Amino acid sequence: MSKTTIRDIARLAGVSTATVDRALNGRAGVSSANRQRVFSAAKDLGYLPSEGMVLLPSKPANLEFLIPFGQNGFMRDLAGSILDFASNLPLVASCNIIPLDGIGPETLIPALEAVSLKTEGIGLITIDRPETRLAIRRLCESGVRVVTIASDVLETPRSAYVGVDNRAAGRTAAQIMGMMAGTASGSIGLFLGSHEFHGHQERETGFRSLLDEQFPGLRMLPAIETVEDSERSHVGMTQLLETTRDLVGIYCVGAGRRGVIQALENANTERRPFIVMHDLTESSRRWLAENKIDVVIDQNARLVGEQAVIRLLGSIAVNTPLLPFQDIEPAIVLSENIPRRHVATT
Repeated sequence: MSKTTIRDIARLAGVSTATVDRALNGRAGVSSANRQRVFSAAKDLGYLPSEGMVLLPSKPANLEFLIPFGQNGFMRDLAGSILDFASNLPLVASCNIIPLDGIGPETLIPALEAVSLKTEGIGLITIDRPETRLAIRRLCESGVRVVTIASDVLETPRSAYVGVDNRAAGRTAAQIMGMMAGTASGSIGLFLGSHEFHGHQERETGFRSLLDEQFPGLRMLPAIETVEDSERSHVGMTQLLETTRDLVGIYCVGAGRRGVIQALENANTERRPFIVMHDLTESSRRWLAENKIDVVIDQNARLVGEQAVIRLLGSIAVNTPLLPFQDIEPAIVLSENIPRRHVATT
């Protein structure tokens, strides 16, 4: 079978080749009806990629990734993966990593304001606050495509979220912890970076829900927020060891984990608590080998980085959906506010 051309699509859709070109590349000047005809024809002719594939832009794109490094080995691995993958793609004109000193809007927003005007796609990792949501909305309204990585920012028009299902990851950690405990009862300590980091919040929610459902003998202690700082986790872990005699497990949701290990080393306890962490980095590899931790739940920094680049390119290629998308918002309907079009006439 010969390769499908723009002319073939135009003939089947009943439009000009110029209209096909504009529709497929997401440019203005195409009506909704014609755009739908073009995509329907392209799909019927096998021109569009199969399910599970993404369209690629017609020209090389300029990408930026805003990543908070801090003390997080996963972030460094992620940045390296993004650069390695993008450097081998002809459709990436430029790919820059902008390191952030923190995960909040106070570092994200100034970095966004300094982004090049040539930038077409931005991948970012940040917490979920009104300021960050507003910044993402403004980016998208300006035509820049955005993907969130590792932790989503809800209620924004970002093109995609790239990362694991954090709630499932938390439930996995809880199942492992419960299986370790068996019939034993006791307290579980939990360390996370911030409840405003949606991925951490989801992991905690998943962890707590499964423990409540399946392991009622394990008591969750209040979460310790570390802002991914090892000194804070060190202080928190030291206090836990001093005040919690029935401490049987520790769940480390995010970074700043080194402080937990240091506190355990300094305490020199005969029997340390069972420890579950996320992300396989050089540090966690070593801690596993040295029997300082028990389980790592990895989210594959290489794959996350590659998928972040791919999803950004795909979102740049398809600038306009076939039909306009509109959020479904809840509405309370009473006898006094029945919509006019539903009122019967006599």
